[in-house]
Amino acid sequence: MTTLAPAKTQLPQVTHARNPGMALDLDWVASVQANTSAIERRAASLGGRRSVKKDYQAAWLCKAVSLIDLTTLSGDDTWGRVERLCAKARQPVSPWVLEKLGMTGLTVGAVCVYHDMVETAVRALEGTSIPVAAVSTGFPAGLSPFHLRIAEIGESVRAGAKEIDIVISRRHVLTQNWQALYDEMREMREACGDAHVKAILATGELGTLRNVARASLVCMMAGADFIKTSTGKEPVNATLPVSLVMIRAIRDYQDRTGIKVGYKPAGGIAKAKDALLYLSLLKDELGHPWLQPDLFRFGASSLLGDIERQLEHHLTGHYSAANRHAMG
Repeated sequence: MTTLAPAKTQLPQVTHARNPGMALDLDWVASVQANTSAIERRAASLGGRRSVKKDYQAAWLCKAVSLIDLTTLSGDDTWGRVERLCAKARQPVSPWVLEKLGMTGLTVGAVCVYHDMVETAVRALEGTSIPVAAVSTGFPAGLSPFHLRIAEIGESVRAGAKEIDIVISRRHVLTQNWQALYDEMREMREACGDAHVKAILATGELGTLRNVARASLVCMMAGADFIKTSTGKEPVNATLPVSLVMIRAIRDYQDRTGIKVGYKPAGGIAKAKDALLYLSLLKDELGHPWLQPDLFRFGASSLLGDIERQLEHHLTGHYSAANRHAMG
């Protein structure tokens, strides 16, 4: 297989080369294993070993805000809701809170919407560096005809999406058809052009952590700029054990190729304390370069509201009502 050519255009926050992909290495894929009990022990130990308090916690929570893909993916989405979400993306935390923290100018990492809302989001974010991400390729199941999934990517890119969150065909992983997964992912990557592509693995439907590890590696070989846990629509979404597996796959890929690939946990991350656990895991395993929007995102919406409440509590000693922090 030929190596994918790297795109020339980068997102505003990107400071490293995009993942150009590589030829499918089935020997490497077959060698990947996952020690489930060890992975689960490592993940379970994280909360007791990593804790930040007071000003340090506030700083980490502000960092988490900058890494959020602020998302609305509901069947009852309206243009007005998306416009309000984009206003929240521009000003995610109350100005008085940010002023007291010395964090003025803070925004989220991106706004993520269905294709039909891309143009609305692009207009609402005009004048900012906040990119619009579109879920695509028959999201969330990924079972529409393949040519329509490819066409959907093109439509979203033309509408102004700078990031495309695609869903893989889970059956390729469950049947161990790595060539089919690679070919599918490569064609989707090419259809994205200059837009960055996040490959959603839907890890809750892949059966085993070994499948998660192998699927992560194949998608990166095919040129994924990010690998992402979930659509948020599965019964089980992002978890710390799954994150550890995917993060270590990213580390192995960089060790082998020198290329940095991003990571996005999505679904079920609703509390500030959970965000801190994911950030500490990421820092432990991959280091500081991944604590930036070009290499890490949270797929979330309600998470931002809880972070706001924690920041206000840090400054006032009191928790505000959750309804004071609506997303849209």
